[in-house]
Amino acid sequence: MAEIIKMPRLSDTMEEGNIIAWHKKEGDKVEPGELLAEIETDKATMDFESLWEGYLLHIAVKEGAVPVESVIAVIGDKDEDWKAALAAEQGASNAQAEQPAPAAQTAEPAATTTAPAAPASVAEAPAATPSEGRIKASPLAKSIAKEAGIDLSAIQGTGDNGRIVKRDVEAYLETRGAEPAAASAPAAPAFAVPGVESFEDKPLSQMRKTIARRLSESKFTAPHFYLTMEIDMGNVVEMRPRLNELSPVKISFNDIVVKATAVALRQHPAINASWLNDRIRYNHHVNIGVAVAVDEGLLVPVIRHADMKSLSQINQEVKAYAEKARQRKLQPEEMSGNTFTISNLGMFGIEEFTGIINPPDSCILAVGAIIQKPVVKNGEITIGHMMKVTMSCDHRVVDGATGAEFLQTLKGILEEPMRLLV
Repeated sequence: MAEIIKMPRLSDTMEEGNIIAWHKKEGDKVEPGELLAEIETDKATMDFESLWEGYLLHIAVKEGAVPVESVIAVIGDKDEDWKAALAAEQGASNAQAEQPAPAAQTAEPAATTTAPAAPASVAEAPAATPSEGRIKASPLAKSIAKEAGIDLSAIQGTGDNGRIVKRDVEAYLETRGAEPAAASAPAAPAFAVPGVESFEDKPLSQMRKTIARRLSESKFTAPHFYLTMEIDMGNVVEMRPRLNELSPVKISFNDIVVKATAVALRQHPAINASWLNDRIRYNHHVNIGVAVAVDEGLLVPVIRHADMKSLSQINQEVKAYAEKARQRKLQPEEMSGNTFTISNLGMFGIEEFTGIINPPDSCILAVGAIIQKPVVKNGEITIGHMMKVTMSCDHRVVDGATGAEFLQTLKGILEEPMRLLV
């Protein structure tokens, strides 16, 4: 019996997926576990593997954006009537509110208009294979080529069916990497000629669409209020060099803030909570989401049980996740389950800002730079290392006094950081 393949929900926030490439063509034999297609979600580009055995009878959407649960393909016996299977699926869907089959059918012509925008980099856009009008390349190979300014059409792929993989790009860089990079330099965005109006439109990626949707929902549905506190980081500044003499990795100020926040959350379970529409969940574990900037926006990998981890463990996890984020290799499970979020712009010299709550968290902590400024200590003016933090709170979950008590605890820990070691 024919299997109707629908766009899977590959992340908890995914509303639609962007089909980048099919690795099987109509009529091909398909085995369970074989790679069917590459799908760009709101968070990463992922391989979609077959769960079915049979033949790929029909591809409903060659490339482009497809809503979750819309039909993308049919797998069945070699001579099976896939049109009848699709008609049966459409009839069943018409009995419900949703109609995924027509959506998938209309998505195909739409794909012809969006397909030219699907390549991730300018270097890839003009390139095309003679046979299929596009270049087959793995997401990692595309990312490396984009950073190096390489035109993928100049690279011979050694993967399945001529697909360009990481080793092909690396080999090309070793032999001719400098030449394409230099050739691509004039293609860098040039600002307007004096007196001439010009602009460039870029289609929204799945990630940017999701960031816009989720943050708009958060900002306009969760009643935000903000609490700002200034913290004297002098003892942290003094202690950090001594920590790094003993640590196997270089501990950052951000690592210390993450650890201190996790310890403070353990003492304030009302902050470590989630709004779930019909109930409030008070989490017994502390999972800290750490915002990481990438080219297309923000990803938020999660440090699980951060209150139970050492500073060096937190450092290693944050670094590993940040690298995976830049390569769009973070998996959905690595970006879910957060109970609190931290966004740190201090390394950019930002002294103070406010963040938008990352659902389902009830709070997000915005961390500014540590700056030297005159402060009064013991009745005397001296130079202090001061850092401002601003916590955005969902008033449906957290009240002002509750948030203030949490920040007092966090301030106490950071101003006496030896408390982290006991």
